[in-house]
Amino acid sequence: MGFEKHDIERKVFSILKVLSNSKETLGARVIARCLKDLGVELSERSVRYHLKLMDERGLTRLMGRRDGRAITDLGLQELKRALVTDKVGLAFSRIEMLAFRTNFNWDKRAGAIPVNVSFFPKENFKKALKIMKPVFQAGLCVSDLVAVAGEGEAIGELIVPQRRVALATVCSIVVNGTLLKAGVPVDSKFGGILQIRNHSPLRFTELIHYVGSSLDPSEIFIRANMTSVTGVAEDGNGEILANFREIPAVCRATTEDVERKLKNAGLGGIFLMGNISEPVCEIPVDLNRVGIILIGGLNPVAAAREAGIESDNHAMSVLVDYQTLMKVSEV
Repeated sequence: MGFEKHDIERKVFSILKVLSNSKETLGARVIARCLKDLGVELSERSVRYHLKLMDERGLTRLMGRRDGRAITDLGLQELKRALVTDKVGLAFSRIEMLAFRTNFNWDKRAGAIPVNVSFFPKENFKKALKIMKPVFQAGLCVSDLVAVAGEGEAIGELIVPQRRVALATVCSIVVNGTLLKAGVPVDSKFGGILQIRNHSPLRFTELIHYVGSSLDPSEIFIRANMTSVTGVAEDGNGEILANFREIPAVCRATTEDVERKLKNAGLGGIFLMGNISEPVCEIPVDLNRVGIILIGGLNPVAAAREAGIESDNHAMSVLVDYQTLMKVSEV
């Protein structure tokens, strides 16, 4: 039976989220482990208790004799609508969680890095790829390393739907993660639209603060057709997806060292680093801080959208092993 939004607790929402991302039924033990990866601490016993209540509410269904559960259609509907207030700031918490779980080792060229995943209609993928490749070549992305998967295959915890092809692009959170491991605290401020003029960044024209958003700002801007990435790739003028961060001024040298090592591994992300306590692209910077602009990992996908090719985008969604990625020129 149905439930009002306020009846869906945070724990129930988290369990529904785990089940929705799984192609197979899951038991309480596996769910508890997945919740821990998301930063939610629930014992196996507690998960089993909540699952029983969710079965009664029609949100989940017991499959077979064991405690394997599957999410129902009603559960999927409630997942989309539930806890709007709890979702505020979800983008910010997602950044922190993925940054913490990033364990890329630039010396060994191995480890987990965060990616965005975009699902394209199978019949449009080649056309989309043709449009996106010049954007990769122009450096309007975090990296030219990608992963591709067909229907039924998995990228991280995401399963590719029928008649879709998935493209994983490196997310700018890789910068947050590697800086965190190097001891540099990063304050993630907002995602926005950055105006480019004559190949140089000019100013942000639109901003969405992470702490007040339930979605990644890049997804919103792409849906709203607010970019002109192709124009920037062709003649250096237009508007692209970008993100704004701040670091302590004393960490600037370490940040520059991390940036160099990431570039050597084929990973970029840092588009511009400002001076101490000085505005960057007209954005004020706090005292004894340095502003950093990170380029948006979904810029190639935004270019495809500009050409009328739709995609279902999951920004900063999962982690994949660096060694599973390939150059986009090889796709």
